[in-house]
Amino acid sequence: MPLDGLLDDALLFAAGALVLVLVSMFFASHRRRGLVPMLVVVAVGVAGLWTIDRYGQLIHAATLPAIVREAALALVAIGVIQIVVRFTFQTVLARRGIPRILDEFVIALALIGYAIYRLNAVGVNLAGLITTSAVLTGALAFSAQSTLGNLWGGIALQLEKTCRVGDWVRIENLTGQVVSIRWRSMAIATPTHETIVIPNQMLMNNRVTVVARHGEERTGWLRFVEFQVVFAHSPESVVAVIEKALAKADIPFVGRDRLPEVVCQDYRDNGIQYAVVYELTDVSRYWSADSYIRVHVYAALARAGFRIPFPHRVVEMRQDERIENAEREIEHRRGALATMNLFASLTDDERATLARALTTELYAGGDTVFLTGEPGDSLYLLASGRVDIVGTDPAGAPHRFATLAAPAYFGEGGLLLGQPRGATVIASGEARCYRLDKADFDRIVRARPALVEKLAAVLTERQAENDATLQALDADARKARAAGRTADFMRRMQQFFGL
Repeated sequence: MPLDGLLDDALLFAAGALVLVLVSMFFASHRRRGLVPMLVVVAVGVAGLWTIDRYGQLIHAATLPAIVREAALALVAIGVIQIVVRFTFQTVLARRGIPRILDEFVIALALIGYAIYRLNAVGVNLAGLITTSAVLTGALAFSAQSTLGNLWGGIALQLEKTCRVGDWVRIENLTGQVVSIRWRSMAIATPTHETIVIPNQMLMNNRVTVVARHGEERTGWLRFVEFQVVFAHSPESVVAVIEKALAKADIPFVGRDRLPEVVCQDYRDNGIQYAVVYELTDVSRYWSADSYIRVHVYAALARAGFRIPFPHRVVEMRQDERIENAEREIEHRRGALATMNLFASLTDDERATLARALTTELYAGGDTVFLTGEPGDSLYLLASGRVDIVGTDPAGAPHRFATLAAPAYFGEGGLLLGQPRGATVIASGEARCYRLDKADFDRIVRARPALVEKLAAVLTERQAENDATLQALDADARKARAAGRTADFMRRMQQFFGL
């Protein structure tokens, strides 16, 4: 049966495919992957056409030669189309990083076009076929909605490069590495040696988190490892202890360019919640690195004596520690008052009364105790930590004049004279202060008015020291200024306390 030039055309296409395969041999092996098997398919198709051309007249069946001919042509078409498209995308355009699904899509379109061309060539009425099968086509399209959604989802994922093969992704509670993106689904390999196949339509309709990637740049993965500590320990001390311990530790899979940080996240029912933020260098070992971090955090908390809280559902039968803590706090306050020369003239009972009246205030580093010019009617006893005395120098420029370390006191002018604050006081690191208000001190002064003279003398000496610091006065100037200050202070204090 003559093929009307089809064999010559097939040989021409086969020769072109052979040339492309030979050219691809000069490139890396991954660029010519799959071309040689397709060349074999073309050769089989050409051999089939040659056989029909040579021996087709010996076959008496009317339709068998036509079927064999079309099958052979289909093999040639499939092989040549795949060789041309793959050579174009995998060799010529390899550096552009075109998704693999795009060349598969082009191959599918080309094969559909070839099928339509051959159906028309053999005399099939395509218009009538489409018209009579419209209902069937609609039913198939409706039933294939999910499949089509997965198909277009796979195309969109690869064309937009939302996820790429090799990326680590988190989908709901699943974390794994993308190993393939196909027409229907994406395959994700987990560190537990499981491969999860997720339909592309589900990926398009849900949030997908690509980890260890900042935009288009691959980076380390920032991990958050949470832990809790009881309320008795201040956040500033906990953060400092854990960060210092982690900075000195050699922890596998934890980056050293960015040292682990500790952040205070929340106040929970059982305690204060913190998180260690660290950069993971090997994404596949995230569970191991998290475990190492928890081990080091536990050891650091144990060394520092910081306690991890028990859940509230645990019932402990023990004495109420609040009473003991309150008594220890009162004794600590009395000891602090005894070290202050301002209160040296008070009796033990008077100091005990004041100790109960004090209120405890905790400041973190950078917190402002009070500002220059604010109304003052209280005094602060610095029990622990340090504070900076900040104001302006004679030229009007901001200046730190002094740093007070515990035990110390400040703000006495507000307590004894009611004068506005003369400087700004800022905590330098964590500081614990006891505040004494004028209303609580008023009862003691009214009961013993003679205290005013002694307090005025101490206040005079203290004010002279402050003048030297804040106004840079020399010793002679301080003596001259202090001569008439005590009497003036006594008069102002008596007016302030109504004596």
